Amino acid sequence: MTETPTTPLPLRKLGGLEATALGMGVMNIVHAYGPPIDRSEAIRLVRHAFERGVRFFDTAEVYGPFVAEEIFGEALASKREEYVLCTKFGFQFDGSGKPAGLNSRPAHIRQALEGSLRRLRTDHVDLLYQHRIDPEVPIEDVAGTVGDLIREGKVGHLGLSGAGAATIRRAHAVQPVAAVENHYNFFTREQEPEVLPVCEELGVGFVAYSPLGMGYLTGTVAAETELLKGDLRAQFPRFTTEARRANWKAIELLRQCGYPRGATPAQVALAWLMARKPWIVPIFGTTKVAHVDENLAALHIKLSSEEMQALEDGFAAISIEGASSGPSQLAAIDIGAKAGTSSLGTRGLSPLPA
Repeated sequence: MTETPTTPLPLRKLGGLEATALGMGVMNIVHAYGPPIDRSEAIRLVRHAFERGVRFFDTAEVYGPFVAEEIFGEALASKREEYVLCTKFGFQFDGSGKPAGLNSRPAHIRQALEGSLRRLRTDHVDLLYQHRIDPEVPIEDVAGTVGDLIREGKVGHLGLSGAGAATIRRAHAVQPVAAVENHYNFFTREQEPEVLPVCEELGVGFVAYSPLGMGYLTGTVAAETELLKGDLRAQFPRFTTEARRANWKAIELLRQCGYPRGATPAQVALAWLMARKPWIVPIFGTTKVAHVDENLAALHIKLSSEEMQALEDGFAAISIEGASSGPSQLAAIDIGAKAGTSSLGTRGLSPLPA
């Protein structure tokens, strides 16, 4: 493994916001890939990332729900002015606190933000995302509401998650979008035809969630690996035994690139993302301190144009098997939606992997 960088980490621009070149997503500790970890261990994990130089942290009210924000608030409230804090709104919750569809109505946005601020132990967030595009609420109303919150000092910048190109344009015309947070990694490329070009055109930053393919691109989730109880990946077509076996060619490409450097597939996958554009910031998620260090070591890897081309040529020669998420998760993504229309549904949404 390559050596771990010392602080401070390099910075990147996300619209008008400055963030460390790698960020941390605070979701896995409570949700998605198995049972939650112990609260004290989760706090230690977040603090370790901060101590190693991470200054860009991403969470959401729906993670837990609510618990991830509470843990993060406890972990780093005393350091509030030293990092960029992102959270997300956009869900309706039933009487038991479970997600029950989408809700981005202006009054609900304000209510959601107040809850997030309380749990995060702060009076402002630096980047507030709409978590998923709500087909019942015009994106212009959402952008305008967040714009009002920016002028009130409760929010620094507007972000969109799971947004397509047309939606980004419409929101940006009302309130500048600092960042779009969508699913993007070495073997998940849906962002490349439309979303990345519109981000570049408008000066919008891009935050890549699941940059390690929900753990697969680490090379540690083999075809025979048994997923833990409660792991959402067990429902996803790309994580069937057959798909994991078929897609191992992607791991071999990353391994071949990293071998001369002593770099792991995970480190090469992160380095690949950062080499794509200077305004892309991957956010890794983990439950282990050692993985934080491994991921941060990717900052030492500067892939050459020849290495990038070899990776692209190799990827073009393989066929990735299986959809990256389940049907309900994919139905909530706005990619490909045209101006004034949406294919999104609001019923039966499963917990989201980012």
